[in-house]
Order: sequence, then C-alpha cells, then structure tokens
Amino acid sequence: MGTRRQAREMALQVLYQMDLNRMAPDRAFELACTCFELPKEPRAFAKILVDGVHAHQKDIDRHLASASEHWRLDRMSPVDRNILRIALYEMLYRDDIPPRVSINEAIELAKRFGSQDSGAFINGVLDKIYRENPTFSDRSENEAGKM
Repeated sequence: MGTRRQAREMALQVLYQMDLNRMAPDRAFELACTCFELPKEPRAFAKILVDGVHAHQKDIDRHLASASEHWRLDRMSPVDRNILRIALYEMLYRDDIPPRVSINEAIELAKRFGSQDSGAFINGVLDKIYRENPTFSDRSENEAGKM
C-alpha cells in the first residue's frame, strides 16, 4: 500500500473522530498517531489533509450538498461523508494531485471502509463535481501531457 493511501486512511480516521465526537483536529490527530505506525512523510500528508479539510469544510460541504442532490450531508454515513471531503479537498485545493487520482483513491477508501454501495455513491458524487468544473479537466490534461 502506498504511503499516500496510508495517509488518507489515517486522515479518514481523524476526520471520522472529529465528526462523531466533536473532537478538535489536533486532539483527534494526536489520538490517531497512537494507533497508526506511519513514517514521518505519510503522517505529515495526513496532517495536511486533516487541516485542509477542516479549514475549508464549509466550502467543501457546499460543493458536496450541491452534487448529492437527494442526499443531505447529515444523512450520509460519516465514513462516506469524510471520504468525499478528503477527495474534494484534494480536487479543489491541491494542484499537485490530479483530480482523477483523488477520485480513484476515494473509491478505494470507500471499498475498504464503507458499505457495499459506498464506492458507487462516492464515484457518482465526485464524477458529477469533476464534470461540472472545467478546471479539473484542464488539470488532468496538463498532467497527462507531462507523462
């Protein structure tokens, strides 16, 4: 398993704790560090994801609410909701990560931690956001041109 995937898994655990227990980001991250034996680099990336989702959560949730027409955020499973938040944070605020990579990683997280239907649900929501935002496809084309 790649170090970034491990970092995303840790970030998911932290965001889940924050969501369910109303825990502060630093406290939730500190608690997760006692459970995850991650090297320095993936741990640092997990912290970036947690802090980024926390800092931009209102904007991220606004995008998610718009894209998931028949699902209010509070009706989504906490696992699905936080996987979507991580992916959308990467898509909106991390130009170094191609949007399709974020979508694929979110689907893999959903398969591992979500319900039987989570992968398809997350793919549908993120794909809709991807298709409706032309800057994402521009970034993907630029990344493909670099290969």
